[in-house]
Amino acid sequence: MESVALSSKGQFVLPKAIRDRHHWLAGTKLVVIDRGDEVVIKAAEPFAATAFESCSAPSVYTGRVLSLDDMDRAVADEAGRGK
Repeated sequence: MESVALSSKGQFVLPKAIRDRHHWLAGTKLVVIDRGDEVVIKAAEPFAATAFESCSAPSVYTGRVLSLDDMDRAVADEAGRGK
């Protein structure tokens, strides 16, 4: 267990070993949760933001092109199987 000291502004430095273990770099947004007898600090965004492909990106589907009628028939066939 490591200890830190608060500055006159209420700031402290997280030990490097903890920052490295959690991959927290400068600018990482953290959430502070007060649980009464303890304070929890965790990353605000645990997962990287999802980047969507642009509409002009080539499709990865390589099968035959289906019409809306083909898709409707396939849905009706599956619905009729009584799953």
